[in-house]
Amino acid sequence: MRAVLIVWLFAVAALPAAGQEAAPSLRTAWGAPDLQGTWSTSTTTPMQRPRPLTGREFLTWQEAVEYARAVVEGRDVDKNRQPGTLRDVTSSHDNYWFDNGDTYIPTLRTSLIIDPKDGRIPPRTPDGRAREAKAIPYSGFHDGRLVDSWQDRGLWERCITRGLPGVMLPTVYNNHYQIFQTPDYVAILHEMIHDARIIPLDNRPHLAAGIRQWMGDSVGHWEGDTLVVDTTNFSNRTDFYGSEEQLHLIERFRRDSADILIYQATFDDPSTFVQPWTFELPVRRIAGRMYEYACHEGNLSMTHALAGSRAKERQDAAGKALR
Repeated sequence: MRAVLIVWLFAVAALPAAGQEAAPSLRTAWGAPDLQGTWSTSTTTPMQRPRPLTGREFLTWQEAVEYARAVVEGRDVDKNRQPGTLRDVTSSHDNYWFDNGDTYIPTLRTSLIIDPKDGRIPPRTPDGRAREAKAIPYSGFHDGRLVDSWQDRGLWERCITRGLPGVMLPTVYNNHYQIFQTPDYVAILHEMIHDARIIPLDNRPHLAAGIRQWMGDSVGHWEGDTLVVDTTNFSNRTDFYGSEEQLHLIERFRRDSADILIYQATFDDPSTFVQPWTFELPVRRIAGRMYEYACHEGNLSMTHALAGSRAKERQDAAGKALR
């Protein structure tokens, strides 16, 4: 794995520098930058800069190799299962099911967050902290809280949507999305819960403020060779680090080379964060195919979560009666 990562990092070093105009061969028949293809967001680079790396914006190549190796080994469910312990029976599927990625991003940044400079999500406002504290975890998996009904579980767990901007972030598997283009629209098909975004390129106004959608309302336009997508009108159920319907998301897509697409997203929500923040992810073109995310809500985990909540309530009520 180490040799593969070193070769990949040296190959990336030969790619055009960020900001360089896309080569003419990477354009559509109508002259627009060609963003089409299937892209993978899997990476070992963390969203936020780890505390031990405070003050360091970049790693060396050798450090990136060692970091990626440590992350891959740490994520190895089979190796770290610890037979005979509680962790053994509460761990998820075996390693076969996971596809977190085994490579560091080619920029060698210590976090995907590029602004603020500390590589960390900015502090929440008091309202943002309150929302995050009460919010259902994004996936809703194994959070341990009591639930009254299936509607108290997360939208991802219920197979409704992973939502924006979460669906664009690296996760445990299904880290692919496919881009299609016409002169008037860009479509993005996400492998995770097969969400599809249809983005008009005529810079039309957003929907009326009273219309709220799981994925928000996206409109796009070109700024040179960069596709800029502006999204508002989120639902109050699409929580992202405490940010809900007030989120203003600005995404930028730029083809950096034949095999690298630069994806950048800025999150602006003064009701949740003390300042806007931005992350950047160089995503890799893949030759493989998109696969169905066979999500289904009617599974045993939902039954067990609800049954466990009722059992815990009975146990608590019995304890109070004895007191």
